[in-house]
Parts: sequence; structure tokens; C-alpha cells
Amino acid sequence: MSEVVDGLLVVDKPQDWTSHDVVARARRLCGTRKVGHAGTLDPMATGVLVLGVGRATRLLTFLVGCDKDYATTIRLGQGTLTDDAEGEVTSAPGAAGLADEALTAAVATLTGDTQQVPSSVSAIKVKGERSYHRARAGESVDLPPRPVTVSRFELRDVRRLVVDGLDVVDLDAEVTVSSGTYVRALARDLGSALGSAGHLTALRRTRVGGFGLDRAHPLAHLEARQGEPMPVVPLAEAARAAFDARELSDDEARTIGFGQRVPSAVPGRAEPVAAFAPDGSLVAMLDESGATARSHVVFAPSSS
Repeated sequence: MSEVVDGLLVVDKPQDWTSHDVVARARRLCGTRKVGHAGTLDPMATGVLVLGVGRATRLLTFLVGCDKDYATTIRLGQGTLTDDAEGEVTSAPGAAGLADEALTAAVATLTGDTQQVPSSVSAIKVKGERSYHRARAGESVDLPPRPVTVSRFELRDVRRLVVDGLDVVDLDAEVTVSSGTYVRALARDLGSALGSAGHLTALRRTRVGGFGLDRAHPLAHLEARQGEPMPVVPLAEAARAAFDARELSDDEARTIGFGQRVPSAVPGRAEPVAAFAPDGSLVAMLDESGATARSHVVFAPSSS
């Protein structure tokens, strides 16, 4: 077994695998239990799943908050229990007569800063129990809306079909969304805005923060490398790709390593900052929202 490398392993998740399944397989391939993920993908979905290995699991908290890109297919005219193709059809008003201008206008209303009610089959807890457990048990789930940002919602193709005698419209779209946005709920809301219903029939995540499909490895390729070093993005390189960087002096690196504060380089910035020693190693993730920078987490030990 090769030595475990601290860093990120970017996987192209296959369909019908849960994110937990991928983590379990990565633990075996990497030879360590210390593997986690930066945000789940539904079993139906494919694409970028960012895994932290070793000490890089401590980066995952910050990666969860990154924006994400998706390529998706939305079917208008049918609604399902899960807001995707895995759920039973709960409404079928059809989508006959929907004009292209109406589609474009409805997409515009769902772009930008908005309040979104999460899908009822989300993992959000309601009175201590996951929402999806309650919804699949037939309970009515009332989740409060939450602020999200859909910074890009672009239609790529529109196809008008008849499925089992029902007129539907399939839309291929690409979206860029903030953390916490449910693309399934976006499909549901688009259908509602058009006086119909909607759900996802396909979903592929193409980017998480600074990591896109170009850096993602199909699971089958990783399996074929079993016994060889995994293509892990080293800790410092991963942090540079994902976050704003701050270069520290030797004195600053030593001070932060001891758990002490240093003046903020850019006071008031809200996003976490990756701080690097002169030798290029990752020292800490910093909070520079105030006049002095405090450590979210320290990676490098202090040196005397």
C-alpha cells in the first residue's frame, strides 16, 4: 500500500452510486479511513465529487460553501415526489402550448438572489428526522424558504415530446448556483412558474469551486490504479486552487502556528483565506473579516 497523501481526490461520480458509496471505495483505494466529501450528489446525479484525504478533510468545511456548476435536463409537464426522475409522478398537467418566450421569462424570474423552498426529500432535519424520511412516509413536509443565488441559468436546448400520451417539454440547461441551492427544486419551481409542473431527468455536476470535470477521475480509472498512488491534489495546491491566498513571512507563519493572531491583509473579506509559508506549505485557513486574522484551522506546526 502506498503512503497516504494529504490532499483532495476529485472523482467523477457514476450514476446510481451514493456519495457515501464513493467515500467508502476511496477509503479502500487510498488506504485510510480519513476520507470525507465536500457536499453530496444524489444517486441519480453524476459528476464532480470532491473528496478530502488525510489532513485535507479539514478543508472540506470551506469547500462546501463554494459555488457549483451543473448541466441538467428538466422535464416540464410532470411533477414527482422527489422532484427528479427517481420519484413517483404526483402530477401530470402536461406542457402543451408553452411558448419559448414564456420559458425564457420564467427562467429569468428564477435567476439571481431568491428565496428557495428546499425539496421535501432533502436531508434537512425536521424535528430531529430527515425531511426525506417524512416525505417518503407520506407526511406533508413544510420547509421554510432559504436565500440562494442562481447566478447563471442558461437554456441550451428545448425539445417538445409526447411521453405516454402526455405533452411534455424537455429543457437542457446549465446553471451556476450558490451552496445550498437544490437544482431539483429549481426544476419544480420552473414548472410552477409556467403553470405546470417540473422535475429533473438528468443532473451532472461539472464544477465545485476551483475543481471541474477536467480534474475529475472516473471511479473505474481509480479502481484500475489499485495499489498505485492515487491522483490526489496535494494539500497546498488544493488550497491555492480553491481559495484566496495569502503569502506569509516566516514570522507570521510562526505566529499563526502558535495559534496567535496577525493583522488581516485585507480586513473585511468574508471568504476564508488560505495562508502559505515562504516554503509554499499551507499554514492555516484564516478568517480576515476583522482587523486581525484568526485561524479557522491550523495545518502547519509552529517552528521555534
